[in-house]
Amino acid sequence: MPISPAARPETPPRPAPSQPAAPAPSGPRARPVAAPRPALSARSARAPAPPSTPLLTVSGGQLVAAPRSAPASTGRRRSRRSSNPYLRLLATPGARAFTAGNLIARLPMGMLGVSAIIMIAGSRGSYALAGAVTATGLAATAVVAPFTARLVDRFGQARVAVPATALAVLGSLALVLCVHHDAPAWTLFAAYAATATTPNTGGMSRARWAHLRRGDPAALHTANSFEQAADELCFMLGPVLAATLCGALFPEAGTLVGAALLMTGVLIFSAQRATEPPVTPRTKTVTSPLRTPGMPALLAVFLATGAVFGALEVVSIAHAGGAILALQAAGSCVAGLVYGALRPARDVHRRLLLCLAAMTALMSLPLLAATGSASLPVLALCLLLAGAATAPTMVTGMTLVQRATRPEQLNEGMTLAVTALLGGVAAGAAAGGWLVEHAGTASGYTAPMSAAAFALVVAGAGTFTRWRTGLR
Repeated sequence: MPISPAARPETPPRPAPSQPAAPAPSGPRARPVAAPRPALSARSARAPAPPSTPLLTVSGGQLVAAPRSAPASTGRRRSRRSSNPYLRLLATPGARAFTAGNLIARLPMGMLGVSAIIMIAGSRGSYALAGAVTATGLAATAVVAPFTARLVDRFGQARVAVPATALAVLGSLALVLCVHHDAPAWTLFAAYAATATTPNTGGMSRARWAHLRRGDPAALHTANSFEQAADELCFMLGPVLAATLCGALFPEAGTLVGAALLMTGVLIFSAQRATEPPVTPRTKTVTSPLRTPGMPALLAVFLATGAVFGALEVVSIAHAGGAILALQAAGSCVAGLVYGALRPARDVHRRLLLCLAAMTALMSLPLLAATGSASLPVLALCLLLAGAATAPTMVTGMTLVQRATRPEQLNEGMTLAVTALLGGVAAGAAAGGWLVEHAGTASGYTAPMSAAAFALVVAGAGTFTRWRTGLR
């Protein structure tokens, strides 16, 4: 816009490079321009405003405020989010909601068994009866859980998980009533067996990640590591919470709180329908995951790995008390998170062999510490290190199960792996208890190390068969 001569000063000041002067208005009513501003101080002259982001700019002959750039803190937050694989994982739309519900529903896994033992033993004065009731519930879960998972695959998570959980919660409430009213012993077995319909919430969560992150092996690796760390955290905090509730309030408090958390968590989890995997119609040609090539060997590895957990738990309790087991779970939880942040190798079978070899070597540390009459802090450190290989082994094994199972049978395949793991826990606990009774607590640590070595041999034989037959 041209400026009239009357509005021009005799000696117009030269504008600074960082702040271009705006043109004065023209026309007969134009006012004289004010005298030039005093010169900039030395400090401001040394640090002029960047010309790319002026405070004022000219638009249509008028001065308007220029848009401000995003603050540096926002860029730093975005940089941290892009560099942290877990923040990227939880940034998936809907992921935080179903993860919160799943964590609430998963915490009772470590609560209900301990609560039942405390409640029954305190009421009936028999740990043998309490152990038999919980063992019956574990056996019933091993039988019923695969069928529940098959229904989840066929009809969807929300349609099956909610009624199955409601039936399991009714079983827990029935157990509380039977114990409180001194019902016959057989009612305890029947009530606790009804809890076998509890759905595998960890498997359903992994199935959601497999659906949301399909085609991205690195993100799926991080998701499986996150879920395994969540399992370890729940098994570490659950027994402590159960024992605290039963001791501070009343013997039935642990079971009641666990049942309420289970129902609440499943309802929150099932309400997130946007992230639920779609139901794939099953054809008549679909066979059981047990007949998938490589699946039997994987289930045998999970069985042996469960024996590691069961034997280590019984032997450690007999040797140093139950509190020391929290260190093994803590080491596994931290190792799982670190493992998930690393870039995985392409060959998952070789990864499994390396993890099992590391677990076998680390499981020898508690044996060396116990037979060498080491102090309790040394044994605690050995258990912490021994737990560092369990979570990576489980993460890699679950990854192979997901790859070996058809998408429409994913929940069933992962539940079979969990069932094999539970069977191994029971067998390892029995073997560890026998060794403690007949050979002493120090020699009992040979049970978890032997189970880890057996898992390595089975995995090696399965990998050799796969290489020989050319399976991919």
